[in-house]
Amino acid sequence: MKKLSLGYSPCPNDTFIFYALAHKKVRGSLEFSETLRDVETLNRMALHGELDVTKVSFNAFGHLREDYCLLHSGSALGRGCGPLIVAKKRLDIKDLAGKTIAIPGKMTTAYLLLQLFDPGITKVVEMPFDRIMNALSLGTVDAGLIIHEGRFTYPKYDLVQLIDLGEWWEGETGLPIPLGGIVAKRSLGADVINEVDRMLKKSVEFAFANRSLTSGYVREHAQELDDEIIDQHIGLYVNDYTHDIGDGVEAIEEFIKRAEKCNLFPHSEKPLFYEDNY
Repeated sequence: MKKLSLGYSPCPNDTFIFYALAHKKVRGSLEFSETLRDVETLNRMALHGELDVTKVSFNAFGHLREDYCLLHSGSALGRGCGPLIVAKKRLDIKDLAGKTIAIPGKMTTAYLLLQLFDPGITKVVEMPFDRIMNALSLGTVDAGLIIHEGRFTYPKYDLVQLIDLGEWWEGETGLPIPLGGIVAKRSLGADVINEVDRMLKKSVEFAFANRSLTSGYVREHAQELDDEIIDQHIGLYVNDYTHDIGDGVEAIEEFIKRAEKCNLFPHSEKPLFYEDNY
C-alpha cells in the first residue's frame, strides 16, 4: 500500500475533516503519514516540496502551481469568514499604511488580501497567528491581521475591528473568499491524485456524519478553545465547498487573476486540477 506524507493544521476545521483519514476510517489504496503544523509552516514546507499532500493558503498555492494541483475536497471557502484587521483603539483605515501591522505570514491568504486591499501597507511584522493579539495587547505593534479563531476571541483582548477583509473581498467581487485548499504533488500522477481526492471526500463525509467521534481529536489539538468556539470555528470554515469545491472555482480563479495582475504571483499555465491537463 502506497504511503503519502500529509500535512494539515491543528485548527479545528482541519482536524475535523482529516479525522477519518488519520484514524483509518476510510478504506482505500493509500496510507498517510500526518504532519500537523500551522498553515504558514505548511506553506513553506510545500514550497520546498516536503509534503505529498497538504493544506496550504491560496496565496501559497499561487506559488506552487507548477508542482502541485488543487484537490476538489477539503478547501476552506465561504462568506463571512475572512481575516480581520484589529487594533487596541480605533484607527482610520487610511492611516494603516503608516502603521506597523502584525501578520500571520507572508504566504497566507490573509496577507495577500491585505496587499490587494492596500498595496501601500508595507510595514509588516511576521509572527505566529496565535501571538498576534498578545503583541497588540503589549503595544509592540499598531494593528494585527488575525485569522482562524481570532475572529471569535479578539474581543477578550479588548481589541476593536478596523476592517473585515473577507467582507471587502465579497463587496468587490460578489464571490466567496478562498482561504485555503488541499493540494497534491502533480508528480504523483492521475491515479494516486484521484484516489487521494476520493478518500478525502469520504473523510469529510465521515466527519459530518460522526461529529461526536471527531470531537476528542479536534479538542486535543485546539489551542485552548472551549467547545462553543470550536463549534463556531468548524461551522464557519467547513461547508459545502469543503465537501466539493464546485462553483467555488470561480472565486479561486478571480483571486489568482487579481494577484497575477498585481505581480504578487508568478504566472503559470498549469491548470488548477490535475485532470484539466487532459
